[in-house]
Amino acid sequence: MSPPAPLRVGLIQTRTPATHAAALGHVAPLVRQAIAGGAKVVLTPECTNVVQRDRSLLLPALKTLDEDPVVLGLREIAAQTGTWIAIGSALVRRETGDKAANRQVVIDPTGAIVATYDKLHMFDVDLPTGETARESSAYEPGDAAVVVDTPWAKLGLTICYDMRFPALHRALALAGATVLTVPAAFTRPTGEAHWEILLRARAIETGSFVLAAAQGGFHEDGRGTWGRSIVVGPWGEVIATLDHDEPGVLLADLDLTAADKARAAIPALKNARAFTGP
Repeated sequence: MSPPAPLRVGLIQTRTPATHAAALGHVAPLVRQAIAGGAKVVLTPECTNVVQRDRSLLLPALKTLDEDPVVLGLREIAAQTGTWIAIGSALVRRETGDKAANRQVVIDPTGAIVATYDKLHMFDVDLPTGETARESSAYEPGDAAVVVDTPWAKLGLTICYDMRFPALHRALALAGATVLTVPAAFTRPTGEAHWEILLRARAIETGSFVLAAAQGGFHEDGRGTWGRSIVVGPWGEVIATLDHDEPGVLLADLDLTAADKARAAIPALKNARAFTGP
């Protein structure tokens, strides 16, 4: 029996504008470019539908998931092209409460939403540069990990700051995920210091592919993001990367048998032992 053909994935790097209409006009051509390049699965970054750090402007403008113009537009592209599209995250109005959700949305080739994941870990930090963030002031965190079946592999969903929490990625791998999505809008100082090394660590620890589509550059609202979208293999090797923060498309071919080989060589998922203390 011949080995399965590699899975071509497309990662979209954006510099998302501050309105939904402009965001769809920005991301849709990049998604179509990735599909034209042969991608069967396309991943966009965190905050695909809008980047606006002024909460007084952002929150009133948010739509529910079913009403969001960017989500609807990408569902249409998925159905038109027969492609799996994972919206890295859409910032959407929750059905209850007064806070928003930072929600990853997985769309199948019919245009149907087959899974969603609300970001678990809120980016509440005070960086040495003086930059501060209080994501929890606007967003309600999720409370469940999510694994999605596709024809090729199980996807484990995470978003940005989640990458700093190894237990989440281990749980996803133990649930059968061999491809981990880590869409992000990483800050520039933390990106320069930690972006690649954290993503490679999560891949090595779990024997998984890591797909990290990123926002990049300086946005209309003044926010700066790191870019450098990257695909990492289960052995921790960088398969493909963009070496800049400009919008673009990153294509990579995944030999999905590599996850099983890495996990067989170093069975860390099986070898872990429970312990007491300290």
